[in-house]
Amino acid sequence: SFYDQWQQESLVVNQWFMLQAAESKEGAIERVKALTEHPAFDAKNPNKLRAVLGGFCANNPVNFHKLDGSGYAFLADWIIELNHSNPQVASRMLTPLTRWKKYSAARQDLMKAELNRILAVEGLSTDVYEVVTKSLA
Repeated sequence: SFYDQWQQESLVVNQWFMLQAAESKEGAIERVKALTEHPAFDAKNPNKLRAVLGGFCANNPVNFHKLDGSGYAFLADWIIELNHSNPQVASRMLTPLTRWKKYSAARQDLMKAELNRILAVEGLSTDVYEVVTKSLA
């Protein structure tokens, strides 16, 4: 009902997206994936991407850093997709994975595996390549 009331206000919708993505209950990945299918979400709009992806990665540490690696894989999937359509946004969205040294060995391995998966993408943009290689150095 909140969305229905405020759907014409883009900034309010962005905040709504961010709050939904930050919800730390079980099933967060599924909810965030569903947000990326929402009619108001537009992957070509950097503010919408930051609201959903950034809201999840920065404000939902319980689920982003799950030991199953699903949060890291989710972000890496989006980086790979954005690499072709908007490499500058993709390179900026990489930040949560580049901070792998701050986490436990198990999480470091998972984060580095996703960085290496991104690095293996054919036709990787120079923007994304630079961020990934500097992070892994």
